[in-house]
Amino acid sequence: MVQQYWFWLTYYQRWSRELLILPVVLLLAACEQPVSTLDQIKQSNTLWVITRNSPTTYFQWRDQPTGFEYELARLFAKDLGVELKLVTANSLQDIFASISSGPHEHRFHIAAAGLSITKERQQRVRFGPPYMNVNLSLIYNTSQSRPTSLADLVGKRVMVMADSSHEERLQEASETLNLTWESTTEHEAMDLIKMVNDGEIDYSIVDSNVLAMNYIYFPKVRSAFDLQPSEQLAWALSPNTDAEFVARITQFFEKIRKNGTLDQLNERFYGHVDQLNYVGVKTFIQQTHKRLPKHEKQFKRVAKKYEMDWRLLAAIGYQESHWRARAKSPTGVRGLMMLTRPTAKEVGVKNRLDPQQSIRGGAKYFQKIKKRLPEEIKEPDRTWMALAAYNVGFGHLQDAREITRKLGGNANKWVDVKKSLPLLAKKQWFSQTRYGYARGYEPVLYVQNIRRYYDLLQWLTVPKDETSTTIQAAHSPGIYEPDKASSIKVN
Repeated sequence: MVQQYWFWLTYYQRWSRELLILPVVLLLAACEQPVSTLDQIKQSNTLWVITRNSPTTYFQWRDQPTGFEYELARLFAKDLGVELKLVTANSLQDIFASISSGPHEHRFHIAAAGLSITKERQQRVRFGPPYMNVNLSLIYNTSQSRPTSLADLVGKRVMVMADSSHEERLQEASETLNLTWESTTEHEAMDLIKMVNDGEIDYSIVDSNVLAMNYIYFPKVRSAFDLQPSEQLAWALSPNTDAEFVARITQFFEKIRKNGTLDQLNERFYGHVDQLNYVGVKTFIQQTHKRLPKHEKQFKRVAKKYEMDWRLLAAIGYQESHWRARAKSPTGVRGLMMLTRPTAKEVGVKNRLDPQQSIRGGAKYFQKIKKRLPEEIKEPDRTWMALAAYNVGFGHLQDAREITRKLGGNANKWVDVKKSLPLLAKKQWFSQTRYGYARGYEPVLYVQNIRRYYDLLQWLTVPKDETSTTIQAAHSPGIYEPDKASSIKVN
């Protein structure tokens, strides 16, 4: 009996201790389970993104953040319902060092920096879904012979960004060619383009989207050839990133691709970059010195009155008449802003050949068109559509918007409407419209040219205290107001 008692007493004591220990064990086990990336982001209410300070990724324009990668990151943070905290790195090496160690050791959840997917990089980081295809362009100075292959680089001074996909391509080629090159952490792609333009180096390799955006500022630089194959850009993530977060990013890109947001961003940043050739750029710059000074004060005074950027107004004037006060077209439009008689009468211009009256009339007419557009058309699309209507007429623009609706596009977005305007020249389509036939391809080129002239004027008239990065804001700042739903902190 005594033995039974001690047996059950001992059993009870052990069982009691295990009951007491069990919650502690379960609690410790729960604490040891890693918190998912999404939960981590939502608990801190912050999405940490590392990027580069460059024209195609992120930069500040008049105290406003912008850039293709910035806009993508901002939209993703908004989609998650958290704040965006953005940090710029000094080099690609810093970006990969920061992201490859993972968000648990460092604070960055995403590297959004125009990064190409390569085999070497895939061993270090995990990539999200690709969102853009780019070519790798070998650039050269036109005062030198054009290279036709990488073999022509032997013995020449070549410089590329360190830790870039461009350097990886050179490393691959050096297995069969005696290639030498310099890799730099001190220069961005823009610097390398300028160095080729100025003859400081013989060649470099840059992404085609970067070259397309900036080649007009460097008339001696051209692409010799594109390295094959092309590459895809994507966000880089820590290799330890969980599948749930990758799926969330994939879902986001599928969403913005499906609803047209990705196309709209592409159009906003790259939709007008390839319209002017070197001759056109050279002529424009010459006229900014020869003809623009005669009218610059008037452009500024009138633009202030009508709440416009004077450079946009001047860009319209150049597209219309090349700033010639007595310009005349075969159709009878006249003057610096090329006003028709009815339009001149409508805006109170008595003498179309008077440059002051013409500039005032052009600005007034443009603003009248802009105000007539439906409120749901927001900037910068509102400005582009007003420009198209200035060229082709308000009625034809409305016809193109109606065609856009029939085709399932967004009639309030320029990226969709500009595809419909050329259809006004096809009987199949203009026969269904209220205002009939129009040379619809002309307003598309008209708007793209003005956007490019506007970019050039921003570059040529930038204050001396603004940085070289800032002057590459080829995306109509002052017209577009960034959505402030997500905050941003830049270190």
